Amino acid sequence: MSTEALWYLARGSGVVSLILFTVVVALGIGTRSGRPFAGMNRLVVASVHRSAALLALVFLVTHVVTLLFDPYAQLSLINVLLPFGSGYRPFWVGLGTLALDLALAVTVTSLLRDRIGQRAWRAVHWLAYAMWPIALVHGIGSGTDRGTAWLLAIDAVCVLAVAAVAVSTHPMFTQRNRTTTTSVPTPVLTSIGREQR
Repeated sequence: MSTEALWYLARGSGVVSLILFTVVVALGIGTRSGRPFAGMNRLVVASVHRSAALLALVFLVTHVVTLLFDPYAQLSLINVLLPFGSGYRPFWVGLGTLALDLALAVTVTSLLRDRIGQRAWRAVHWLAYAMWPIALVHGIGSGTDRGTAWLLAIDAVCVLAVAAVAVSTHPMFTQRNRTTTTSVPTPVLTSIGREQR
């Protein structure tokens, strides 16, 4: 594969992973409200959330591995795991490394959820909310496309999507609708919890 093809693949997979992680974070915020979200019940949202997260990880791994083989990026395996040591834009690339480390922590603890317990899993899972803005800023500050109108538009849509979900599910806005929402029977909630494991 040519250097140019590697660079295009790295850029494209990075942007796609950001979009998918935006979907993951938005769905995560949406499910915390305890109400149906985007016309889907919690079980469907949890399934889409999990599938989008796995797909986002595939694109993230593609992004990182491609950059390892791209001579222009000059990344080593150490730069991929330890932030802020890269020779190429160390701060901005370091943010990407930090986001990767947080994503790996969330992934590993999700795979070990039954062994580490719900409380530990939930504590680490909150890191996803830190990972997303760090990845967003990484994309804005690194790469040859930074500052281009199309990438800034994608970044703006991602921010607006997460902000819209956060505002629409905030208790201040959902309080008035709570009386019209039907309650979910306990067995369904129990099965949802099992399904998410």
